[in-house]
Amino acid sequence: MDTVLAKEKKILYAPEISEIIEAKFLTATEKFFKIKLPGGRDLKHIPGQFVQVSLFGVGEAPISVCSSPTQKGFFELTIRKVGMLTEKIHELEAGDKIGIRGPYGRGFDVNAFKGKDILIIGGGIGIVPLRSLINYIIDNRNDYGRLIILYGAKSPSELLYRDELKMWEEREDIEYHVTVDRSDENWKGNVGVITTLIPPLELDLENTIAAIVGPPVMYKFVLLALKSKRFPEKNIYMSLERRMKCGVGKCGHCQINNLYVCQDGPVFNYLEVKGLEEAI
Repeated sequence: MDTVLAKEKKILYAPEISEIIEAKFLTATEKFFKIKLPGGRDLKHIPGQFVQVSLFGVGEAPISVCSSPTQKGFFELTIRKVGMLTEKIHELEAGDKIGIRGPYGRGFDVNAFKGKDILIIGGGIGIVPLRSLINYIIDNRNDYGRLIILYGAKSPSELLYRDELKMWEEREDIEYHVTVDRSDENWKGNVGVITTLIPPLELDLENTIAAIVGPPVMYKFVLLALKSKRFPEKNIYMSLERRMKCGVGKCGHCQINNLYVCQDGPVFNYLEVKGLEEAI
């Protein structure tokens, strides 16, 4: 029995040493990594899931996967520099090695979303896990209805994936709206918080799914804006951000009442967390 438990523990907590095959800065604080698992094995994730990223002697952190599972042989992460671990990860380049565990958590139920219009609402770095969902829908475009993307950032310099934003803007089968809190001399688009993009939308309410990811302060106001349009609560999905550590529901760092964000989430239907203290 001890041998079995030891083997299970090793599988749970042992990272796979993986290779960075591309690395580039997207902004001053966000860096993009394309990573290959040993043998080029697929990660087999679902949009909205995360992996545990580690550097030996430095630490480990949960990071959302930003690529679609339709891409084979590699997966992608976009990592914001917020502390010592991510600062060290930002020093890595193509050819360097990194530890990966996962994927973990509950992502977006892309099969249940089929046939629906999808309303994406991404604030700041929240667009990172949503990029996985967006690209999955694009790669399976006939399975879904309208794809409406609302993206907000503090300033134009903080917008991520600029080449893809241009593509989203140009495609006739994507309705893309972007706004920034503060403009600069070159910005000609919307200025204001992301909720200013919601009132003008004309939606088939019963057939539309809202997928929301952003900073914690954003959720309350986005929910108010959706409720003002009588958007059905059962059609709202959101990814909650908590201090996840082990990634497998053992340490309790991400616990909200009876829920573990790392296992029960990070993606929740709104009705699962509505009224749950400290959830939103």
